Amino acid sequence: MKARRSARRIALDVLYEAVIRDLLPSEAWKLREDEGWAMSSGDDSEEGVSPDAPVPGPDVLDYARSVVEGVQAHQADIDALVSRYADRWAIERMPVIDLSIVRMALYELLWRDDIPVAVGINEAVELAKSFSTDDSGRFVNGLLGRIAEDERAPEA
Repeated sequence: MKARRSARRIALDVLYEAVIRDLLPSEAWKLREDEGWAMSSGDDSEEGVSPDAPVPGPDVLDYARSVVEGVQAHQADIDALVSRYADRWAIERMPVIDLSIVRMALYELLWRDDIPVAVGINEAVELAKSFSTDDSGRFVNGLLGRIAEDERAPEA
């Protein structure tokens, strides 16, 4: 699971960069490839971007890429859900990091069968606590919980 956690951090970096630079996520991914993956290594003890961080392994990059591509492919549907469920929060007012985390988590929860709801929500909350605020963790948890309860098919 450490590989998936690292992959999620990479995907989050790319999705955040895409919004900040007004790029498609696939364009931000290509920029990261061209830059040699100068980003956080995904190690919880290290914060920030490190150009000396080791290049992530192929399994990590494959999963990160699938998440980035999935968010891009389903972003209109994801954003419609966020708009419907985020009480008193317009997407334009949400912190970019929180929105990027929610988009990533919703892709995993609603379009991937291999992510249990509890795992998807917990990973998103931990990312929000690490990169945003404790309040963001509560916001992400509540929003994802409501959406998953209504939109995800029950697990067998």
